Amino acid sequence: MTQIQFNNALLGLSDKLHYYALSLTSDSERADDLLQETFLKALTYRDKFAQNTNFKAWIYTIMKNTFINDYRRNVKTKNTFDGSGNDLHLLYSKDVVDPGPDSTYSSKEINKTIDALENEYKVPFTMFLDGFKYKEIAEELELPLGTVKSRIFFTRKKLEKALKDYDTN
Repeated sequence: MTQIQFNNALLGLSDKLHYYALSLTSDSERADDLLQETFLKALTYRDKFAQNTNFKAWIYTIMKNTFINDYRRNVKTKNTFDGSGNDLHLLYSKDVVDPGPDSTYSSKEINKTIDALENEYKVPFTMFLDGFKYKEIAEELELPLGTVKSRIFFTRKKLEKALKDYDTN
């Protein structure tokens, strides 16, 4: 497909792509932006289009993937500001309550039980509690992913058994 044929085919889909963008975004301005970004990507990656394949499907896939990627990016970076200039409230959750003496004691008891575990269970579990993902733990400890998952599972079971008599009321 020559550059002229490619451009003509792309422009021929303009109206249909605009309607599709509207169905994805539900906003005229965002649909226009999505359409423009789709055109830019199609023109930039024109050499990636395989001859004798469905051009329309290729363009629609570019638009759909662009929309999904933009959506994911926006969800990750979404912040709420109240406009007061005092952003300290973003650091603290409104639902957080200072721990009382009972909950402090329970945390100490739970941590003591975790510390008593064998290292093969304690290390992956504490990494998991610290926010590491299973894959990151597996890479760090040079263990198979399944082993990490099972050790964390069995650690939970051991903690349930060890703390079964603990009264949470």
